[in-house]
Amino acid sequence: MTHATRLAFCIFLVMLAAALPANAGPLRDGLAAFKRHDYATAARLLPSPAEQGDAHAQAVLCYMHTYGRGVPQSYREAAAWCLRAANQGNAESQYMLGLLYNKGHGVPEDFIEAYKWLNLAASRASGPKREFSYRIRDNVASKMSPAQLAKAQALAVAWRPVLERHAPELTANRCATSGKCLSR
Repeated sequence: MTHATRLAFCIFLVMLAAALPANAGPLRDGLAAFKRHDYATAARLLPSPAEQGDAHAQAVLCYMHTYGRGVPQSYREAAAWCLRAANQGNAESQYMLGLLYNKGHGVPEDFIEAYKWLNLAASRASGPKREFSYRIRDNVASKMSPAQLAKAQALAVAWRPVLERHAPELTANRCATSGKCLSR
């Protein structure tokens, strides 16, 4: 191999490495830690990719804050992470956010929002998860007036995912402190 070829190959490798996501390691390692129930390690590794918009990392942090796994339990933090992931189309976070709105945990109790998020989650689920999600959604619907139900259904139909890479102003800190991003 000539010197010029080696140099071109090295430049290519450097450019390839620069194009790779900077958080691939922390994301991969954090998700692996979560799967093996090493919540402390997951809590240390996942905030960076979550802050940078990774919906899967956000969904895991939503779960961890909801149940106090590796972090102090905080429904407000859970709701902030759930909302970020749910807005990007993460079905697990949409389900969790619907439950939080249903009970008023970390967000104001709002059956319209609860129904919307649960309906979206159910539409993306399959098998037993889908049936269970529809049962929970229908339970919320039983608490609503026909007008509220119609509004919730219209919101669900009109909803579209928004990737954070195009909406970086949604950060967990702003969501948690201002409450401004707690409704869509």
